[in-house]
Amino acid sequence: MQNNPKAIHAEYLKNLSIPEFNEMQIAVIEKAVTFNNLMLLAPTGSGKTLAFLVPLVDRLNEAVSGVQALIVAPSRELSLQIEQVFKSMKTSFKVTCCYGGHSMRVEQNSLSEAPAVVIGTPGRLADHIGKQSFDTNSINLVVLDEFDKSLQMGFHRELAIIFKALTGKQNHLLTSATKLDTWPEFLPFKKPDTLNFLKDQAESKLELNLVKTKSDYKVETLMRLVAGFNQEVCLVFCNHRDAVDRISGLLAQHKMEHGTMHGAMEQIDREKNLIKFRGGAHNTLIATDLASRGLDIPEIKHVVHYQLPPQQESFIHRNGRTARMHANGKAYLILADDETLPDYIDKSLKEITVTNKLHLPPLPNFVCLYISAGKKNKISKGDVVGLLAKKGGLQGDDIGLITLLDFASYVSIKRSLVKDVLAKIKNEKLKGIKVKIEVAN
Repeated sequence: MQNNPKAIHAEYLKNLSIPEFNEMQIAVIEKAVTFNNLMLLAPTGSGKTLAFLVPLVDRLNEAVSGVQALIVAPSRELSLQIEQVFKSMKTSFKVTCCYGGHSMRVEQNSLSEAPAVVIGTPGRLADHIGKQSFDTNSINLVVLDEFDKSLQMGFHRELAIIFKALTGKQNHLLTSATKLDTWPEFLPFKKPDTLNFLKDQAESKLELNLVKTKSDYKVETLMRLVAGFNQEVCLVFCNHRDAVDRISGLLAQHKMEHGTMHGAMEQIDREKNLIKFRGGAHNTLIATDLASRGLDIPEIKHVVHYQLPPQQESFIHRNGRTARMHANGKAYLILADDETLPDYIDKSLKEITVTNKLHLPPLPNFVCLYISAGKKNKISKGDVVGLLAKKGGLQGDDIGLITLLDFASYVSIKRSLVKDVLAKIKNEKLKGIKVKIEVAN
């Protein structure tokens, strides 16, 4: 409930270091003034999070003490990303993020003094509703982010529990990267107003390449292909966790820096690998489809399908990690001699060959440092920069991405300077706190 929305929106952009809203975000913000139920169809990486957060905050009322808005996202990573963007906007409203692998008690304590906004995964939100951790009667807006993904992942039961607990009078804002043919029965509406920006996907310039190999040498072929990218950012997709682990093991044997991501990993390990990937300490990430949508990861130069997904929709979302918003990108399909291309792929693909000799790429330019203090210790990014510059002797260009968690911080610095910096700051305190600083494991 704001008197001068344009001025406040400009402040959000300033806080986020974004020059202006894009066309899609402007359309959503303008439409949201009058909507009851709105569906946003837009490709991955187009800025959907900010598109729904701005109108959401516009609707929040300082005078209301209960939970006013609920944001449901299909994964922990996406929930945390939304929370990070919300906090970076620097509004006056409290937010709580709820997800599996996080302490239920900590979340309940946070919810006991009702935040204006609750963000979470379907399963964890359903658990909190079952335990009556917060009152749902004051919720007047529900955002279903990556709604098609939540349905695809089988969260129907959990979403039905959430909607059963609501008054039914709330407004809804849904986002999706694909059109929905049918609407689940638990939704209190059948056909929302729709803003469709999916047409932009057809204009991207994605080059598809086919790499054929013998089945016994498939992993080695992948390794030689990735090594040939020479540290250009690369995302390798697998259908199964064991394939991710198998590839990781081979790359580790050859001391090729990389990260992994799949559902069986601990949340903190997934989070650390994403931090390293975003910060350039890893330029290769091997993952299941968990990384195909919603995650805040950098523009990807190369997408490699080590295993092809059975559905075309998954294939499209994987490729959506590159060639975003009219940019160029390349995707590679590695096909063993005992495999066939699925029907949804054009059989006239350009075939390329991979060198038979492994040429190891240079190490990434950055290394990720771990610091044993974070937001809950009142540490800011400025504090981290101050320590590294004043005590470590680093210049601005030597310091990369800084990520603050509750009780830990991560910062990327140039690899060539790591040894010297660690020696200089070994016994230094950060904001009066004695901290451990080391290369992140």
